Amino acid sequence: MPRARKGSSAPRKGGQHRRAGARSSTQADSGSSEDEAASEARSTTSDCPSLLSTTGEDNLGGDAVDEQGQQEDLEEKLKEYVDCLTDKSAKTRQGALENLRLALASRLLPDFLLERSFTLADALEKCLKKGKGDEQARAAAVLGLLCVQLGPGPKGEELFRSLQPLLVSVLSDTTASPAARLHCASALGLGCYVAAADVQDLVSCLTCLEGVFSRSCGAGGSTAPAAPAGLHGLLCAALQAWALLLTICPSTHISHILDRQLPQLTLLLSSDSVTLRMAAGETIALLFELAQDLEEDFIYEDMETLCEALRTLATDSNKFRAKADRRRQRSTFRAVLHFVENNELLRDIFGLGPVLVLDPTALRACKASRFEKHLYNAAAFKARTKARSRVRDKRADVL
Repeated sequence: MPRARKGSSAPRKGGQHRRAGARSSTQADSGSSEDEAASEARSTTSDCPSLLSTTGEDNLGGDAVDEQGQQEDLEEKLKEYVDCLTDKSAKTRQGALENLRLALASRLLPDFLLERSFTLADALEKCLKKGKGDEQARAAAVLGLLCVQLGPGPKGEELFRSLQPLLVSVLSDTTASPAARLHCASALGLGCYVAAADVQDLVSCLTCLEGVFSRSCGAGGSTAPAAPAGLHGLLCAALQAWALLLTICPSTHISHILDRQLPQLTLLLSSDSVTLRMAAGETIALLFELAQDLEEDFIYEDMETLCEALRTLATDSNKFRAKADRRRQRSTFRAVLHFVENNELLRDIFGLGPVLVLDPTALRACKASRFEKHLYNAAAFKARTKARSRVRDKRADVL
């Protein structure tokens, strides 16, 4: 066993590292393939109407256009983009996908999308199945945004469930382009977080994402095998999507994940990629937070080795690394090391004062039995499920 446990369950602690573990930073390491995709996106948008160019001309002309008119113009252009998704020209389809991505990232359009969710889902499925690398990457990016726009209601759940197998298929295909797999990983994590209604869907997505970055952790050994630079962005995306889903994972699964992944993630701290090292460090901090949610006095057996690795990265001054990368890395790992070594950081943030020292005998007498904790957790899970079901029924109307 890689760790030992003692103590009892405790109320959930802060969420700063949970947010940090889920924070996206994959773009810095996605390599030239991402830059090329963005460059080609700009060149292909000329084949279908551009939303951004029209908006810019209106603003430069100083014409006062009422909000209703702007909304109608936007929807007309979005209809054209959707129509372009079925065009025979791959270049036109890619341009339409990029314009849709920009529009969905900048505006909330739930009513428009609800009316066309089936048409969009069908078009995106064809782009993912029959398209090549860049088209698949853009289709996956649009799919992730579409899940966010539709929200956790029935439409969002239906969309995610219908396209989840396809995202998993592309992500697991080692012959697919890294850019396509990267965006499929992000879309899978985001879509599952927002729209998955079943625990089995959540576990399936976690398993798929874990399989992607676990290959780089190796099996045994003191260092992780070197991954090709072109895969660093994919590994970061998979790791961060996995970390995001851990925040909604039932506690019954967290315990097994801790035993399996804490030792493996430590190996990624020696990766050649600064972004992958930072993602691994943030995820380790998240796992420690989840472990302490389960057991207040959680102890990791190989803590000395882990802290030494974190301390080295927090003070790294190697000249062969870029100055900006060294600065980002030191800042991140100082925070991670502080959290892992000393959980009083959270007490400082919330102004809770010094840790209370209680008499061990009295403390043990106050602890609930294992059966009482089980009953409490079961009741809390049932209440939470009912509350979320009510929200899911009404969320589409709220949007």
